[in-house]
Amino acid sequence: MFSIIKRVLIGQPLKSTALGEQKLNKTKALAILSSDALSSVAYGPEQILLVLMTIGAAAYWYSIPIAVGILVLLVALVLSYRQVIYAYPHGGGAYVVSKENLGVNSGLLAGGALLVDYILTVAVSISAGTDAITSAFPSLHSYNVLIACILVAVITVLNLRGITESASILAYPVYLFVLVIFITIGAGLYQIAVGEVPADLHSPIGTPVAGLTLFLLLRAFASGSSALTGVEAISNAIPNFKDPAPKNASRTLAAMGVLLALLFTGIVWLAYYYGISPKAEETVVSQIASATFGRGFMYYTIQGITAMILVLAANTGYSAFPLLAVNLAKDKYIARMFTVRGDRLGYSNGIVFLAVASILLIIVFKGQTEHLIPLYAVGVFIPFTLAQTGMLVKWCREKPSGWGLKLTINAVGAVISFTVMMIFFITKFTQVWPALIFLPAIVYVFHKINRHYEAVGDQLRITTCEPPLAIKGNVMVIPVAGITHVVENTLNYAKSLSPDQIIAVYVAFDKEAEKQFEEKWNQWHPEIRLVTLFSQYRSIIQPLTKFIDTVEHKAKEMNFRVTVLIPQFIPKKRWHNALHNQSSLLIRAFLLYRRDLIVTTVPYHFKK
Repeated sequence: MFSIIKRVLIGQPLKSTALGEQKLNKTKALAILSSDALSSVAYGPEQILLVLMTIGAAAYWYSIPIAVGILVLLVALVLSYRQVIYAYPHGGGAYVVSKENLGVNSGLLAGGALLVDYILTVAVSISAGTDAITSAFPSLHSYNVLIACILVAVITVLNLRGITESASILAYPVYLFVLVIFITIGAGLYQIAVGEVPADLHSPIGTPVAGLTLFLLLRAFASGSSALTGVEAISNAIPNFKDPAPKNASRTLAAMGVLLALLFTGIVWLAYYYGISPKAEETVVSQIASATFGRGFMYYTIQGITAMILVLAANTGYSAFPLLAVNLAKDKYIARMFTVRGDRLGYSNGIVFLAVASILLIIVFKGQTEHLIPLYAVGVFIPFTLAQTGMLVKWCREKPSGWGLKLTINAVGAVISFTVMMIFFITKFTQVWPALIFLPAIVYVFHKINRHYEAVGDQLRITTCEPPLAIKGNVMVIPVAGITHVVENTLNYAKSLSPDQIIAVYVAFDKEAEKQFEEKWNQWHPEIRLVTLFSQYRSIIQPLTKFIDTVEHKAKEMNFRVTVLIPQFIPKKRWHNALHNQSSLLIRAFLLYRRDLIVTTVPYHFKK
């Protein structure tokens, strides 16, 4: 049944030779890898206004110079990451750049921050998309968390079907979003130009505002910079592009930068001119669409497509997280399971892990976007800063042709990214302080995992391992629970191996049962030694392991190896397992971690 459901949802397996067909062209890559950045125009401007509204509506005109500052940062990041793409054409982005130029710990800090950021990308995008849906249909507001979890499941299934298939499906909503936002901006600007929008809805630019501080302006700038999250995703996902991958990735990044700049500027300007104030029950984009077109067909079209793009923005995380996880796994800093491709040639373990982590975040934060965005933004500006600083070190060390200009671009990017990161920590410390705990913790875990893999490799290599002692004989210990076909099957198997000795072990809970079993055994298999153990506390494991310790001690003196053969019956239907004690599994689980002991399960399959 599970296999049938899996094939219906995910599709038939693809051959490994079809990997080349799973590469993205620029059109699809722009939609898939830029959806996070482009969708942020639906909540980035709102984050600026949420800070300014604490002073009053008169302060809203400051959103214009703040937006200009954010555009300067966007240009610096786009130019900087274009250089990362060409310098590191195999992908990896900030993790690879930082590790190679600033050291392992810097690389792990960047990698860990990005892994967390991509999880937050999914959680924030889905939560924001849910907010857009409930803005149009307020009666659904109490179901925010449930709707968000369902949407995560849908996006996960689409990504498990493969890169190109998900790109083909998800590209249309992204371009539809760009189109309807451009239409909204164009219609709004036209209404402003012909005088249909009253000028008294907003305070003029330059209006003095009492109580406004530099701290508050910096906080608004930092909040608005959340619109730039996702800019780095293209540099991480270069392997997903068709050849020439670096050139295609660079052009896609430039196209994303231009679109993001136009959409962000347009929304900020309309929000200012219309005098829009953030509301808990309605987004800024919803208010702009309502003011421009009224609550008619166009309004609901915009809301529907905005909700769709916010949900699909999560796909940036699904595209970048698995590839970053692969790089970390290849370097032995996270589990190797992340390097395994699934039936549809995607890194399915990374996709599923991302989905589960995102759902947990949505549940914990109750789908409230504003509580997730600060952590989301600070998580990406740390890698921004490390990547640009790493590129500075690279140019200074290598001094390639034209390195002066490259150095300048990355220096500007590093300074601005560091400044924004510090603004986040200073102005939003109460919201982002967990990053100071979980990021060092993640780096520590990375090192622990790496040490484990190094230790495993050292113990597996024949040249470094101690030569094993010669085994002169074998003693078979068979725990038995009764005189059955299951036990008989195990005894026959043990005899076929011609061991030096076979010992059957029976644990009795009362003396009478112990005596009766010994009599029956001597009539059934008198040639096989039986040891009965009395357990006054009704425990099987304790007396059994104590006996095995005794056998092992004597066996080692003669260079003999002890093998425990565990009889186990296998029901015809899996659900029947729940009806049995499964004591064989308990014994096996307990004995597997004992040194120099071989544990083998001998199955006996039922026919009905």
